[in-house]
Amino acid sequence: MATITKEDALLYHESGRPGKIEVKPTKAYRTQTDLSLAYSPGVAYPCLEIQQNPDDAYRYTDKGNLVAVISNGTAVLGLGDIGAMSGKPVMEGKGLLFKIYGGIDVFDIEVNEKDPEKFCEAVERIAPTFGGINLEDIKAPECFYIEERLKRTLDIPVMHDDQHGTAIISAAGLKNALEVIGKDIAQVQIVVNGAGAAAISCTKLYMAIGAQKKNIVMLDSKGVISADRQDLNEQKRFFATSRRDIRTLEEAVKGADVFVGLSKGNVLTKDMVRSMGPNPIIFALANPVPEISYEDAMDARPDVLMSTGRTDYPNQINNVIGFPYIFRGALDVHATAINEEMKLAAVHAIADLAKQPVPDVVNDVYKVNNLRFGRDYFIPKPVDPRLISEVSAAVARAAIDSGVARRNIADWDGYKKSLSLLLGQETKLTQKLYETARKHPQRVVFAEAVHPTMLRAAAQAHAEGICHPILLGNDEVIAKMAKELDLSLEGIEIVNLRHPSEQERRERYARILTEKRQRDGYTFQEANDKMFERNYFGMMMVETGDADAFITGLYTKYSNTVKVVKEVIGIRPEYNHFAAMHIINSPKGTIYIADTMVNENPDSDTLVDIAKLAATAVRFFNEKPVISMISHSNFGSSQSDGAMKVRHAVEELHRRYPDLAVDGEMQIGFALDRELRDQQYPFTRLFGKDVNALVFPNLTSARSSYKMLQMLGTDAEIIGPIQIGLNKPIHFIDFGASVRDVVNIVAVATIDAFVDKIVHRS
Repeated sequence: MATITKEDALLYHESGRPGKIEVKPTKAYRTQTDLSLAYSPGVAYPCLEIQQNPDDAYRYTDKGNLVAVISNGTAVLGLGDIGAMSGKPVMEGKGLLFKIYGGIDVFDIEVNEKDPEKFCEAVERIAPTFGGINLEDIKAPECFYIEERLKRTLDIPVMHDDQHGTAIISAAGLKNALEVIGKDIAQVQIVVNGAGAAAISCTKLYMAIGAQKKNIVMLDSKGVISADRQDLNEQKRFFATSRRDIRTLEEAVKGADVFVGLSKGNVLTKDMVRSMGPNPIIFALANPVPEISYEDAMDARPDVLMSTGRTDYPNQINNVIGFPYIFRGALDVHATAINEEMKLAAVHAIADLAKQPVPDVVNDVYKVNNLRFGRDYFIPKPVDPRLISEVSAAVARAAIDSGVARRNIADWDGYKKSLSLLLGQETKLTQKLYETARKHPQRVVFAEAVHPTMLRAAAQAHAEGICHPILLGNDEVIAKMAKELDLSLEGIEIVNLRHPSEQERRERYARILTEKRQRDGYTFQEANDKMFERNYFGMMMVETGDADAFITGLYTKYSNTVKVVKEVIGIRPEYNHFAAMHIINSPKGTIYIADTMVNENPDSDTLVDIAKLAATAVRFFNEKPVISMISHSNFGSSQSDGAMKVRHAVEELHRRYPDLAVDGEMQIGFALDRELRDQQYPFTRLFGKDVNALVFPNLTSARSSYKMLQMLGTDAEIIGPIQIGLNKPIHFIDFGASVRDVVNIVAVATIDAFVDKIVHRS
């Protein structure tokens, strides 16, 4: 897992607009009429409607999509009772997760009140604003009383996620882990280390899916919770065991089938794991240090099935798999509560999802292997795009069936589809790219490793398991910079291409390049001199198979890089040109733009190649290409040279590729507005189709289009440039790219390299 420093975290929260969330208007507000409708006098009408029928608040306001994340700051993460205001960054973070995963709006509310009665009174008074209440970071045992009271007094969903979120995800994981090893939940011996809010809720939910109370042993900081102890509150007393032969964790885990840790780090030893029953299940959920490390558990017992709360190991128990989708389903049916039926529905939906084939951006086209249900995958990944449709729909159905829904859903297929479209593709594409890259990390050369951004990106990509970085540059300079940036280079290869130890390799590369380019006037001495340059040496590493992909461009002059790649790597034989593409990843969908870097003023033949390359690239990302050739003209409305070259390119594409959905020339407004285009120009090959790829007539227009979106700070995520049409995975980074931009391209390069190997093997 990437190292998070204090400086990085503070800069993240402070930079730009402080904090992580904001409120945005959802209605027009530009004109006086808009403002009159939004406020006075127009706003009076929905107010009066709601007065007559309070449920109309769901119809005329954001109540049905608004959740309050409320805390008094008494149990913030692992920080304890730090106060309401100090916990605000966590509540904002929870709001961020609600929005990006569930499309749910959030007000974070920090209540400076520790008295449970007064805290409940404050929540009850503001509850009419919201469609749901997410209680957060409230210490036990007060959290039990607070949640139970608010569930009784409020007519909207209330859930303490610290209790039930972990319970739901871990219950789904336990259900599937037991299925993998063929054990009956009614028979297994379960040890729960920890007796706080999460531990008690988890254990109760395990019982709801079949675990037997007599087979459960719970421990707190004083040891086994036994019936003869006099210091137990009501919640702990429920789980007190009558066994007198066990007092310690070491004694409790002997022969046990399941260990669930919700306590503190490093309390479960290797010897304890060895004493457990066959195929032991260990959920070590303390964060950031689990009760036993993944490595120690696997070393002690290779037959262990392991889960932690960390992202860098298999089977992560992560609340984000649950709460956004549980509230999504509850809100969509205007539920009055989140009840046990809805929680169990979430458990089964999450468990079932892990057994389904895992979606993959390149699976259909390039046969990249998926994760498969088993020991290393029995809980869905947090980035699985199907969670919102499967879990939310299951929760909504359970709410209706159990009688707590105010609104019915008749078309479940339509509802699931609307959920899938709710968030568009924002962040999901990159998440899928990362997941795919992690399965098959490749050797990626970072040419400009002495640049802080490139070095940070290499370290992050390595920490996230996306690739095996190879850093080009002076090893001493790189090591010094890494120390200054607090980056770990452990496991990362550094190649000092100018060091005498690399002489043999430089000469070998020079001979290969000379032989390849001898008819272009190359001499061995000239080629050997070039091997002292990062781009030549690094690309030759890929050309010869010493590496799999190459990243450059942060401060290298672009025209020089293009010259080098043509000499060393070359263009794929089926094309006469190569190009670059940017991906605009927005809530409304994904658009692929070409050419954004290479061909300054392409002629018709070049535009044909760019369109072909764009089609291939769109298929790479597992979509069917629908291409619009952009111009200032619409189908002959202009006879200018610029419009004519686009028209001639379209004619050639239609002649050579009759099955390709491509047409033009057309203005961008018609390209992106299907209804308008179909109405005005029903004869096109694009009739009834949503365009997902744009080929621009020149470099200026293509670059300006994505740069404008980038600079305006829209919700669109921009990925690129991605080089298309080269013989090997060589990718140039935009000048001034961020660390995230570079890592995104590294993920693409890794997949590109893996696919390239598959193609050549076949």
